[in-house]
Amino acid sequence: MTSALQPRECTVTKKPQKKYGFFLRIEQDTAGHIIRNVERDSPADRAGLQDGDRVLRVNGVFVDKEEHAQVAEMVRNSGNSVVLLVLDDASYEKAQKEGVNLEGLGQKTSTGQQQEQQCPPSTATAAPQPRLCYLVKEETGYGFSLKSTEGQKGLFIVELSSQGAAAKAGVQNNDRLIEINGKNVENDTHEEVVEKVKKSENHVVFLLSNEETDRYFTSQRMALSKESASLSLLPLKPRLIEIQKGKSGYGFYLRLEQNTGDHVIKDVNSGSPAAMAGLKDNDILVAVNGERVDGLDHESVVGKIKQSEERTSLLVVDKETDSMYKLAQISPFSYYYKAQDSTPAKMQERVELHTEQKVNHKPRICKMVKGPNGFGFSLNMIKNKPGLFLTEVQSQGAAGRAGVENNDFLVEVNGVNVTNESYDKVVARIQSTGDRLTLLVCSKDAYRYFQGQNIPITASMAESDTPEPPAHTENHPAEPERNSPEPRERADSSSSSSQSAASTRADSDNSDDTKL
Repeated sequence: MTSALQPRECTVTKKPQKKYGFFLRIEQDTAGHIIRNVERDSPADRAGLQDGDRVLRVNGVFVDKEEHAQVAEMVRNSGNSVVLLVLDDASYEKAQKEGVNLEGLGQKTSTGQQQEQQCPPSTATAAPQPRLCYLVKEETGYGFSLKSTEGQKGLFIVELSSQGAAAKAGVQNNDRLIEINGKNVENDTHEEVVEKVKKSENHVVFLLSNEETDRYFTSQRMALSKESASLSLLPLKPRLIEIQKGKSGYGFYLRLEQNTGDHVIKDVNSGSPAAMAGLKDNDILVAVNGERVDGLDHESVVGKIKQSEERTSLLVVDKETDSMYKLAQISPFSYYYKAQDSTPAKMQERVELHTEQKVNHKPRICKMVKGPNGFGFSLNMIKNKPGLFLTEVQSQGAAGRAGVENNDFLVEVNGVNVTNESYDKVVARIQSTGDRLTLLVCSKDAYRYFQGQNIPITASMAESDTPEPPAHTENHPAEPERNSPEPRERADSSSSSSQSAASTRADSDNSDDTKL
């Protein structure tokens, strides 16, 4: 039966700093790593990738049974060109039903028909990688010398002291120096490189390659860079903290430091869920539930933590670890899995990698009847960013029972599109609605999708069966619902609600600080 299956080998080549033009996804109840949203006339489109294709191999490595994040990492590390062996949707489903050995099928296609192309062994760790090494200067210096070799690009490590700082960091004799503190030095002179090392004072990060790695990357036509490097030698790693919410919250404050833009953990209560999970004062927050937070305003990050309700997952670094990653000009989030030297299982990068989970793109019509204390949500916006979104949605409030979710984007109010209306006008429109309110909303991912495709969001896209709002006759716990929205000024965002679910304070350093 395997002879009828025709995998295709697609070589996708993009320009530096550009995208391949497709999404790599895993979807619920659907097997395989799926190609989706192939952009017209993109490198992916020109290479022959089609919607629904399943990726069997990445650069010759069989990946059908690998974790999604690991496959995405392999694509990312391919530089500006990646070779994908894919099988179309119908053939993949047929092979699944008939129990076809897809690994064997891939080997026949990749090696039997094209024997001149020698694929790497089918393991994700087989290919050699450049290495990032973090050197901490000792009294005797770093413990190495540099030399140039005629006919070869760059400078090489020589005279390595076996007990010196460089050797302790994983540097080896005859390593070739690619980058210093995130900047390429292959074309620098000996004097320029020495000067850069001296300017780095007592700490320096090297990107290094050896002869085997050089040979492999040359054969694959791949550029050597920190994006393709192994981080197993870095001594400092980010920490993933899983916290179960207690009766009094998580037990810490989150502060946005205005001078650095970092989201910093403060005042971790002794004996709190946060403290018991390993969160520490002055930890710097990198990601919340798998989503990066750098560049976000304080309210948005707080909203992400609240959205998880009873449990949250925080990726954090201490100040020393943060300094090391910033020195290397790499992100602790992007390199979390590599730094752990284990199979990734918890987090996935979405925006930068063009990888995502299945998204329900349908907007939702939510009909509600105001309760004694309002509709039970807050209306928010971020200055200089388009879109209004809903937060602090009470699960037992009118909005929550109608199907509104935290961070839903607001499209229509009582049938009127409000995406281009001002914040104050939308607040006034909601306040004047009376006891009944109908909202057209969609998730953040769906909103971004429609915006990116220039598709207007309309009620006709929503689920056809929209239930009528329940009458407010039942009794609820003591926690009150929100009143109808009232405008409220904030430092970096606007939020409309009569009260806040979190205690917020503003310090003299103009930092936002919220208890969680």
